[in-house]
Amino acid sequence: MTNSNNITVQKLILAGFSGALLTASFPSIGLSWLAWIAMVPLLISLKGQSVKNGFRLGLLTGGVHYLTLLYWLIHTLMTFGHLPFYLSAPILFLLVAYMALYTAIFAAAFSWTYTQPVGFLSTMPVVWVALEYLRSFFLSGFPWEFMGYSQYRQITLIQVADITGVYGVSFVILSANVAGFLLWQYFSGRQFLGAMQKRRSAAGGIAISIILVIYTLGYGQWRVSSVDAQISKSPSRKIAIVQGNIDQAIKWDPAFQISTTEKYIALSKSAMPSNPDLIVWPETAAPFYFLYNAGQTERVITGVRETGTSFLIGSPSFIRRGDKHADFFNSAFLIDPSGNVVGKYDKVHLVPFGEYVPLQEWFPFIGKIVEEVGDFKSGQKGQTLVWGEFPLGIQICYEMIFPDLSMEMVRNQAAFLINMTNDAWYGKTSAPYQHFSMAVFRAVENRRSLIRSANTGISGFIDPTGRIIESTQLFEEAVITGSMPVLKTVSFYTQYGDVFALTCMAISILLFLFCAISKKNNSHGYTGYTGLEW
Repeated sequence: MTNSNNITVQKLILAGFSGALLTASFPSIGLSWLAWIAMVPLLISLKGQSVKNGFRLGLLTGGVHYLTLLYWLIHTLMTFGHLPFYLSAPILFLLVAYMALYTAIFAAAFSWTYTQPVGFLSTMPVVWVALEYLRSFFLSGFPWEFMGYSQYRQITLIQVADITGVYGVSFVILSANVAGFLLWQYFSGRQFLGAMQKRRSAAGGIAISIILVIYTLGYGQWRVSSVDAQISKSPSRKIAIVQGNIDQAIKWDPAFQISTTEKYIALSKSAMPSNPDLIVWPETAAPFYFLYNAGQTERVITGVRETGTSFLIGSPSFIRRGDKHADFFNSAFLIDPSGNVVGKYDKVHLVPFGEYVPLQEWFPFIGKIVEEVGDFKSGQKGQTLVWGEFPLGIQICYEMIFPDLSMEMVRNQAAFLINMTNDAWYGKTSAPYQHFSMAVFRAVENRRSLIRSANTGISGFIDPTGRIIESTQLFEEAVITGSMPVLKTVSFYTQYGDVFALTCMAISILLFLFCAISKKNNSHGYTGYTGLEW
């Protein structure tokens, strides 16, 4: 391998351009086709670079991407965390630096590992998926907008997620980027790691990528048809979503709690001409302790009885632990038409610094963004709420971005997935659009209808193929009703989980060990077939 200690301005521009293209493929810009070529400039810049320089270029790509993707965090910290810009900006940069490490490791792996086009082609997507999977759980996980999520509106393409999860879509896109690099390499007529790029290598790379895309689209077309056939024969239930559009700045003000509750009740009553079987409110739509604050609780119960239908509402709750201590929960309550509470779900995956403070015993000076209650506690993973004959799988706020939570609920017989959230934190940024895009994959992975109720939007209905049946606009009052199908099929992904991603991680580890041994042998003068030549 040719090592270079010089990173030219041209290479820096290429690496930064990749980061910008990646962001543009996600909402709210949403040019999803850019994801298929976004990594090509970075791969071009990595040619002939040392591992250290490859890491640096990858860090630049990731830095540009995540800074432009997650810029909205400053708005949240300044508006609701009441932090000045000079503190909010460093917090954003720390998160961006962490996220960019994954892209940097990917780039370093290219620079260190792949010495022949075919080995490079066959293993780069594997490494990318392994790193995405690692990000989904490492340090509590932050699987925000994996590459595959950029394709959430490409219904035929994303059907493979019922086998591989979102990781399979990322794999196909990264394969296309690798093929694009090989194609550039061939037509540029330049050297590739000391040897002229061969025609058959470029052709092989393109062929493999095309086969993957054709297979994925073919499978997708078949699955859309078969799932649609199941939907046509399945029962359905009519569900109403209430989007109250309550200003987050006044939501917890005691002076506005009564008007907030009355507003949600009035909007719920406006849905009655459509005769819904269930009315869904967003996360903490009831800004008080339901079943504890008697007056507010009675208003809700009376409203439920007057509508004569079932309600699913969001509210904080607590359980006393002695005279001076209590455990707080971010909860959802299921209420039957008679006003009886028949089920309660407590949020499982909490937001660090939003709902609890990690390592608070070591850093007592650090506080939470949400100060209305103490630290929340986690509920039971996989718990469902029994609504008649159809259990409900509830996901509160960003729980929806964690695939395993939805999967566990469907394994526990959930007939619907319901995401209750409050995206008012994000303001009029791209974050609500990004958050909504990931919900589509939970429906496809588990072949379940997904209902999303958000305080300020985006609320909507997503069917088991991932079609967005209806959605609301941001920052407006809305009541929408949809007849959603009930499927009982169990997908491969639901049954076996992240087998694909785990396989990619195992292969990546084996490749690392193989290449380390090969390089050690070569350093002692051993040469021979490496298994990577065409």
